Amino acid sequence: MAVSDECKLKFLELKAKRNYRFIVFKIDESIQQVKVEKLGSPEETYDDFSNSLPDNECRYAVFDFDFTTNENVQKSKIFFIAWAPDTSRVRSKMLYASSKDRFKRELDGIQVELQATDPSEMSMDIVKSRAI
Repeated sequence: MAVSDECKLKFLELKAKRNYRFIVFKIDESIQQVKVEKLGSPEETYDDFSNSLPDNECRYAVFDFDFTTNENVQKSKIFFIAWAPDTSRVRSKMLYASSKDRFKRELDGIQVELQATDPSEMSMDIVKSRAI
């Protein structure tokens, strides 16, 4: 599975310049390549992000999560989310699962990984608990 240069470039911009709150990636099966599907602006929220994931198709995504620690320190962590809803095609789930580790290696700086098959598995409570 190839990874478009745009994926790496946009991820670097999210990580270094904080130009984006999140990025949703899609595998283009016709050319066997991961591409950028959606860029979330810095003002967008976690709800905007979760609403941008399709109900019945797999996606990869990264989300820049800002939070405050118990010591009252502002921090941020980059989450990698493998979205594979139960209603997506079996072939698609297999393709995303088999390509995930290779794709994730291309994105240097991922701090937390989540796998979700429905929105409850990536709720804000879960994200907060994994960040701290």
